[in-house]
Amino acid sequence: MFSKELKILLILVFFSGQALSQSFFKKYVNGIVNDTSDISRPQFLIYPTVAYAPETSWEIGLSSLVVYYANRDTSNRLSEISGFTFITLENQYGLWFDHAIYSDQSKWFFLGKIRLQSFPLKYHGIGIDSPKDYLALVDANQIMIKERVLRQLRHNLFFGIEADFQRMSRVEFKPSPEAPTFPLPLGYEGSTNIGLGFGLVYDDRHNVLNVRKGNFAELAYLKYSPAISSFGFDAVLMDTRIFRPVGKSGVLAWQAIGQFFSGDVPFNQLSLLGGDSMMRGYYLGRFRDKNQIATQAEFRILPLPLGFSKRIGAAAFVGTGTVFPDFSLASINKIVWSAGGGLRFLLFPKKDIYTRFDVAFTQEGSGFYLFIGEAF
Repeated sequence: MFSKELKILLILVFFSGQALSQSFFKKYVNGIVNDTSDISRPQFLIYPTVAYAPETSWEIGLSSLVVYYANRDTSNRLSEISGFTFITLENQYGLWFDHAIYSDQSKWFFLGKIRLQSFPLKYHGIGIDSPKDYLALVDANQIMIKERVLRQLRHNLFFGIEADFQRMSRVEFKPSPEAPTFPLPLGYEGSTNIGLGFGLVYDDRHNVLNVRKGNFAELAYLKYSPAISSFGFDAVLMDTRIFRPVGKSGVLAWQAIGQFFSGDVPFNQLSLLGGDSMMRGYYLGRFRDKNQIATQAEFRILPLPLGFSKRIGAAAFVGTGTVFPDFSLASINKIVWSAGGGLRFLLFPKKDIYTRFDVAFTQEGSGFYLFIGEAF
């Protein structure tokens, strides 16, 4: 989400207030730390967060997570629903929801996210050669809803419809005092775009928050018709992930993505490089263009062989990627890299779910991230 983000779990501070009794607080924390509940039982976690980013100043938020097995059958895949709401000292706000839900025997698969937010984003221009210093701070209200409804065709293979709704309103470009004059991009006045299409997904992961062995691949096509959208354009999206166990507790994970747009694409829906998942360390949208190719690899040891604890793990990762307007202008010499590492803490032992703290480094700086579940 943010290029320099440090989210701090404040469970002890939040729940030690007078509004909640000490006994409830102890029971809640003990339930998280010791996780002695039945493995088939749904698990719910809620915790406050504090974050800082240059574009938002200090941010106070509340995060939640629900994980469960359909019909409480542990042979089913683990479903997860996460939520995050925040407000900043600059009177900005946001509400996020993400979900990966599997029905009984994985006959249906629902994968999607919702973003309702009002906070500025840094606009560096378009292309891999865009300047390091941002050209403008773009203030806007944004609504983003993406949903996939997929039916299992055969074991681990899903097919279904995909829909994407994005609206950006009350857009205001505030040029940086140091930035040169630049042309305003397509969609600078705001836009509402609806994409409809279909997707083919192969997924044999059992735990989407911590995959130790498995594969995931998605190929999707979306059409944004000018009849129902501010702009007309097409999108082809690809995402491949491979996870392989190494030794007793190691996992080697690899991901490659491709995003290819054609037509009149507004600036906010171009392929955005960066963020907390792919190319960590770069602000989401630091680089943007019609097309993107990126890949990353990560080695995880969950847990570390420390002797005194079986709940601490670690990871190291490296990634590279590029954006470009069309394939004739793509260049292997114009790629950027990201690398780093982090610690893991086993939050729910019976469900094998870790919380991660990552530090990422790039050619332009560093970023900090704390989330529940792995980056991919």
